[in-house]
Amino acid sequence: MKNKISRRKAIETSFKVSLAAIGGYAFKTDAHEQTYFKNTPSKKKLPVRISLNTSTLLHYKLDVDVQIDMVADAGFDGVELWMRDVKSYLEKGGSSESLKEKLKARNLILENMIGFSKWISDDPEERKKAIDLLREEMNITADLGGKYIAATVQGIEYLDRNKYDEYAERYNAILKLGDETGVTPILELWGMGALNKVADCAQIVISTGHPKATMLLDFYHVYRGGNDWDTLDVLNGKRLPVIHINDYPSSPSYELLKDSDRVLPGEGICPFDEVIPKLYNAGFRGGFSVELFNKGYWETMDAQTMLKNSYEKTYEVVERALAKTI
Repeated sequence: MKNKISRRKAIETSFKVSLAAIGGYAFKTDAHEQTYFKNTPSKKKLPVRISLNTSTLLHYKLDVDVQIDMVADAGFDGVELWMRDVKSYLEKGGSSESLKEKLKARNLILENMIGFSKWISDDPEERKKAIDLLREEMNITADLGGKYIAATVQGIEYLDRNKYDEYAERYNAILKLGDETGVTPILELWGMGALNKVADCAQIVISTGHPKATMLLDFYHVYRGGNDWDTLDVLNGKRLPVIHINDYPSSPSYELLKDSDRVLPGEGICPFDEVIPKLYNAGFRGGFSVELFNKGYWETMDAQTMLKNSYEKTYEVVERALAKTI
């Protein structure tokens, strides 16, 4: 009979399925329809989320829908997507609704969107264009079900401490835009950028007088900016929706570090056992989102291994740090 499967064919099929299982995914006829199987053992639920900033996958040039599946399969609770990846997906004919449904189906919280606009520029015309761009990107974020978008301090080369009130007014302007769109911009600290001090970041946030004003911290950037961990817990952790987590080496000295020097949590010298309990006791219950740009990792790991290590090492660091606190 035509539909009868030969013994040889059955063995070949079984062999292919076994290979797929070993590799962690199953093959379909269409390469774009690969389904990744979750192979991370269940772990104790933590009072904070372990998430991933997809900068960590930048080298692998994956479409955003594939990123979502792989991040979910690795065991993460949430994800930060890059706006440029989402826009590329939409330009190719994808829809915001399909991404929103995929995030929901894979039980991933969209922690934050990573976009770049010069909303704080001293040039009024440049600032106006940046705000128009930000409005567009906030609407895309809302369409995906997201509530936050990063507000990096681009457009100024250095922070003029005589202009705190002006910076606060500019941040307040995009916070009001967030009130309209339902997406809150998070003022982001950059250790080698204009806004590299937690104190400066806090002053601008507080000076807005806006109830949703908040900041986006990063373990590497806090260290890179020469900030002190001992006073970090004066911040209200409940107001911080997400924090970028990574580690940093002892050498070179902090002022010489580059983004690509960031390493996986636990592979550097960051005092997580002291800092994470401080943040937790200050009220933080958001997402620790792994953000790396390490070329050494990219050259020695495939995407699935990168994700597995990112999740496992971050979970271990956070669980150990919180063990005596909760």
